[in-house]
Amino acid sequence: MKFNLPSYLLKRFSILAFLLILSFCGRAQSILIKGYVRDSLTGAPIPNVSIFFKGSFGVLSDSTGHYSLFASKTVSKDPHMQVTYVGYKPSSIKIDFDIKDQEVDIKLMPASNDLQDVVVKQKKEKYRNKDNPAVELIKKIIAHRDENKMNAYNTAKYSEYEKMVLSVSNFPKKIANKKYFKQYQFLLNNVDTSKVPGEKLMPIYLDETSSENYFQKQPAKSKKIIIGKNRVNFGEYFDTRGIGKYLASLYQDVNIYENNIPLFGNQFLSPIANSAPAFYQFFIIDTVEINGDRLVHMSFFPRNAENMLFKGNLYVTLDGHYAVEKINLYSPSKINLNLLKRLSISLDFRKQNDGKYLLVKSDLIGSFGVFKKGMGIYSERLVSYNNFETNVNIPSATFNGPTEVVQDSANKKPPTFWTDNRTGNLSLAESKVIDNIDSLQKMKSFKTAMDWTSFITTGYKQAGPLEIGPAYTFYSFNPIEGSRVSLGGRTTPKLSHSFFLDGYGAYGFTDQKWKYFGSATYSFTHKPTYIFPQHFIRASYLKDTKIPGQELQFVQDDNFLYSFKRGTNDKYTYNNIFRLDYTKEFENHFSYNIDLKYWQQSPAGALNFRYPTVNNNPQKQLTNITTGEIGIDLRYAPHEVFYENESYRVPLVNKYPVFELRYLLGIKGLLGGNYNYQNIEANIFKRFYLSQFGYTDITFDGGYVVGSLPFPLLDLAHANQTYAYQLESFNLMNFMEFATDHYASLMVDHYFNGYILNKIPLIKKLKWRSLIEGKLMYGGLRDENNPAINTNQLAFPTTNGDPSTFAFQKQPYFEAGVGIYNIFKILRVDYIWRFSYLDHPNIPTSGIRFRVKFNF
Repeated sequence: MKFNLPSYLLKRFSILAFLLILSFCGRAQSILIKGYVRDSLTGAPIPNVSIFFKGSFGVLSDSTGHYSLFASKTVSKDPHMQVTYVGYKPSSIKIDFDIKDQEVDIKLMPASNDLQDVVVKQKKEKYRNKDNPAVELIKKIIAHRDENKMNAYNTAKYSEYEKMVLSVSNFPKKIANKKYFKQYQFLLNNVDTSKVPGEKLMPIYLDETSSENYFQKQPAKSKKIIIGKNRVNFGEYFDTRGIGKYLASLYQDVNIYENNIPLFGNQFLSPIANSAPAFYQFFIIDTVEINGDRLVHMSFFPRNAENMLFKGNLYVTLDGHYAVEKINLYSPSKINLNLLKRLSISLDFRKQNDGKYLLVKSDLIGSFGVFKKGMGIYSERLVSYNNFETNVNIPSATFNGPTEVVQDSANKKPPTFWTDNRTGNLSLAESKVIDNIDSLQKMKSFKTAMDWTSFITTGYKQAGPLEIGPAYTFYSFNPIEGSRVSLGGRTTPKLSHSFFLDGYGAYGFTDQKWKYFGSATYSFTHKPTYIFPQHFIRASYLKDTKIPGQELQFVQDDNFLYSFKRGTNDKYTYNNIFRLDYTKEFENHFSYNIDLKYWQQSPAGALNFRYPTVNNNPQKQLTNITTGEIGIDLRYAPHEVFYENESYRVPLVNKYPVFELRYLLGIKGLLGGNYNYQNIEANIFKRFYLSQFGYTDITFDGGYVVGSLPFPLLDLAHANQTYAYQLESFNLMNFMEFATDHYASLMVDHYFNGYILNKIPLIKKLKWRSLIEGKLMYGGLRDENNPAINTNQLAFPTTNGDPSTFAFQKQPYFEAGVGIYNIFKILRVDYIWRFSYLDHPNIPTSGIRFRVKFNF
């Protein structure tokens, strides 16, 4: 079995090695050595050969046998370059450090036959964990993980510097020379050609943070105080804070001592995780001595190169602690991760006075693009730690308040502050990026381009202090309104930072009725209401159609794509709703909303509000149902992160649960309401990460209604009659199919992240990923709310004379399915089966559903 390290990844590792050397020896002059490693007998290239100088770290040859290595005479006391590979005799080559750049081709002689059976490329013997000294050493590292973690100390404090840089790599020269781009030459000419050999990097984003950090083991607490912040400002079209949070969610801290390393919304298995020997192959390269410490140099490779695993090498101490002193992690070329060209992570640990090794530098480099070659995005997150103080007294008041605090003066630090607190220097291109972006966002042509980009991505088009949209609601259709046209808009901070207006008008050509919505919001934070933390009061009025029971915030009935529905869909209501809302979010991500609501709903289409026929008497009918209610919503989402800007915000799912509780109190006589009732609903969502087996999303939902009520005021199960897969709906259930006054539901979606399909030849090349899902609901209906028993309640709706709304019987509703996602990087296709209540008329027993969403 061959394990290949691409040449372009090797080049990037060489630069990382060079930067590491500079961090230890200041401005020591370095030379570049590159060449080709081959078998002296066959002439075949040899991949993964270890090439290094004693006393410093080295590189591995790539899949074609090529290598490149930066070396410094100051660090490399011995001028002999060492070349080692299992199954071959080691080689030592003397290097002349007076020659700056040189090519050194290497021929290795196969060792004696007794070593041939352990050469990976020869496939003489199947790799085994049993009696493998490399695996035994890894097990010792695993056994000593806890003592080498930061939380092995009772307390700790340290300084941290973080730099996040995004660059456009290899911007096409043909495009750059176009007339339109002439005005942007100041940006296009600001490139760095030295950082990555063969690539031109044009920085477009820079974010620097300097902070003081505190840790306490018992009880577990942490605190980050940001004392310095320096980053670009893209103006009104991008929320820089939102971009920073989004990038932080993708590029999380790399802790090699944890079982899993979260990156890009996925979890990579650490090569020293408890289960690592089952997923990795390990090899001992040699033993080296660096700064007086004996270290074992090891390499590791994934057993399945498509899974979320790394390849690389590490150095581990032989002092009894088995601590990692350095580790280099690379993404396999075949990894099932979208858009990733290459990924490399370098972690450096330094020995402390107590003999333990603490992380002092983390350098994560990722390159992304639609194609392997050509233009893409180059990203780097560099984090350094210093000034460690462990097991010291930290006042308990230090941990009061939020876990992260930004000092008021953080954004106003002078250049001298960054000179003192920055690790290394910014490149010339990086140092210009803030001023360049500041100039860019003031250009009229750039504003116009961003305006249209915003329209395409969000559906809103700027018009002075207004935004017109959303575009996807301009036209839609349904059986009640026929063709529907709509035009809406909202104000922006250009008009006011505290007052915001939102609304739309619509007209249905079949029912010939006007619909409209309007709201006025006052923001106590003097920021748009999409910016965390929210604090506002809002008054709104709605006159429009709705499908009863489908008041889901994430589904808009007038979205054009939701116009296409299966089965019969002719039961709507006309609604008049006035709401007064007060919303408050806190820094700990607890929030509440208090609302006062007037709601009048009238039947539309085939829906009617009629009482059951009793003794052949004519059915009585209600013209409308009117309620007045007070509601309170409580929500707690610990550590929740949003991507947000002035127009919208999207929560980014993480490992923490989200709790929601809603209580409604309907009061007869309040705002003309005709009913007394109480309704309480609870919802819990949690994502469980299962490392190489993917992750599972679980949603539990339950509700209870107190009162004697007509069916539109009961809990109507969230159903879906569109062809789009909806996460929080039952996708083979008809609208209004089940009415309950108490219920519980459980929804489970498990995403295998390619774990299964990555093992199937040919299929794995498509990078598809599989999933399974199941949704269960069970509830009940008390006699007082069941029109089959209590004829004083409105009769359940029918379709073509057949019943279409039901109470649960002695079994739950259950549907389940399988799916493939990541088709063309964005498409998910599910095939779902329905397993209960198959005797209900006009219901599907199975079906295909679609969903569009990008995942890394």
